[in-house]
Amino acid sequence: MRNSFPLWKNLLILAVLVLATLYALPNLFGEDPSVQLSPSRGAKLDQNTVARAEKLLTDAGLRPKALDLTEKRLLIRFTDTDAQLKAADLLEGALANDYVVALNLAPSTPAWLRAIGAKPMYLGLDLRGGVHFLMQVDTDAAIAQAEERFAEDLRSLLREAKIRYQAVERENDSLVVKFPDLDTLAQGKNLIKREMRGLVLTEEAGNALRATLSEQEAREIRRLSVAQNITTLRNRVNELGVAEPVIQQQGQDRIVVQLPGVQDTARAKEILGATATLEFRLVDTEHPTPTDETKVPLGSRLYRDRSGRPILLQRKIIVTGDQIVDASSGLEQQSGSAAVFVTLNGAGARKMADTTRDNIGKPMAVVYIENKAETKEVDGRKVVTHRKVEEVINVATIRDRFSKRFQITGLDNTEEARNLALLLRAGALAAPVDIVEERTVGPSMGKENIARGINSNGYGFAAIALFMLVYYRMFGLFSVLALGVNVLLLVAALSIMQATLTLPGLAGIALTVGMAIDANVLINERIREELRNGHSPQVAIFAGYDRAFATILDSNVTTFVAGVALFLLGAGPVRGFAAVLCIGILTSMFSAVTVSRALVNLTYGQRRKLTKLAI
Repeated sequence: MRNSFPLWKNLLILAVLVLATLYALPNLFGEDPSVQLSPSRGAKLDQNTVARAEKLLTDAGLRPKALDLTEKRLLIRFTDTDAQLKAADLLEGALANDYVVALNLAPSTPAWLRAIGAKPMYLGLDLRGGVHFLMQVDTDAAIAQAEERFAEDLRSLLREAKIRYQAVERENDSLVVKFPDLDTLAQGKNLIKREMRGLVLTEEAGNALRATLSEQEAREIRRLSVAQNITTLRNRVNELGVAEPVIQQQGQDRIVVQLPGVQDTARAKEILGATATLEFRLVDTEHPTPTDETKVPLGSRLYRDRSGRPILLQRKIIVTGDQIVDASSGLEQQSGSAAVFVTLNGAGARKMADTTRDNIGKPMAVVYIENKAETKEVDGRKVVTHRKVEEVINVATIRDRFSKRFQITGLDNTEEARNLALLLRAGALAAPVDIVEERTVGPSMGKENIARGINSNGYGFAAIALFMLVYYRMFGLFSVLALGVNVLLLVAALSIMQATLTLPGLAGIALTVGMAIDANVLINERIREELRNGHSPQVAIFAGYDRAFATILDSNVTTFVAGVALFLLGAGPVRGFAAVLCIGILTSMFSAVTVSRALVNLTYGQRRKLTKLAI
């Protein structure tokens, strides 16, 4: 009897090993300290940009290792972090008007590997260093904002339908609409029920109608507020140039934000906490402008411009920042002052067109609203506080009907215009967020975690290899080689998936190494048992692999099910550990059963007069 695989199976195993080696290789080349340039405000990114950046660096005595240009970014690589930091400061000063400058760590994978799509695994925050935030979304505030919008929509709806009403007020998490008599109440109820299906209506004494958000509408508002906040935070972080951020939902109303490479927690809070939006309102020209809030007429509100002068504006908002789809900064053609060019969505454009058409010759104001996150030094530590700023930045007379695209002037300088355009592009947060957990991982701690993780895996592998070689001799060598192939396949699979490797992931690799050898122990013990029963070596090899397979499959399936459950029910580090565990189980099945069998077949399978095995 001979033990051998058909040629196609040997070629398949060889092809898998070659591919695994190619796709695992990028993890050995490390990373280059780099500066990343991303275009902003519609700036072009081409060979002229490359030449300009290279000239700036060369004139300053900074020689980059390489410059890589893609459609979305220019990556300038350096050999050390000192040159990287100097180059970032230089480029920030020279190119900040047109490009976002960010620090990055770029994989130094050779071009021939990048050409076949071979990339290294991403390193998680605990291995690379950076800032981690767990943010709680105030969904109750989103409900309150929705009620305010519904109140304004109710007033507009009743006015357009020419149904008289006395007041629309918020009261106890609901809206109360008061009518002069029962007939108008009935008309209003029918209209609201038909046009606003998200409201539950109940009649009350005094010709009043109470409108409450339905459970489905409230649930949808809460869900969308979290989803919009995730999008806004991602846009803001991307605009500010943080490389490879992780922004994802956790639970129903929490958001995890991880910013690799950012070490200043206070600065990160300023990035995430800063919100800016605009409101366009008509100036109240029918009433004199009061000097204090107590004399403000009904339907108006008192604001102040940047010099502190009071301006009386109508409460009705024409367009808000939520309806802005694009914003870019530049210079106004006639005066040369800083300006922001705004583009509205369809609904906002229609409202602006209708309002400007009906109010030609009247003044319209632009109100700038910002929730500022300010860093203060208190008792030797940095504390972030929030302050709401509302000011009129521009008042202009409506000369003609305009709708989708227009410009805003009245800004102090180009830097302010650029910041306002950036935050408007990123959008406003749909609901306030509170940081409930924060932690900072330094780069030195990340390197220490990597070293410890690699060492633990190395020591574990060495201990297992020593035991197998002493106890099973030649078959122990086959098992160790199969175990090495298992690690190779696992690293290749994680690299192909572009998985983020974290400290729990390294623990999962260590556990996989320990568990993977179990299959080879079962096979080797079964072969020894067959030999003790008097079977020939070739029969013992065949029976050992054949009869041990069912046991190996059962044990791995149960562990795989547990890993899937951990992945589905867990969160954060638990899911990372579970993902590595599940992939490791699949690769260990292949390496322990197929690869080790191929090695045994190549060594012993063709021997006609085999009398003993080194096991």
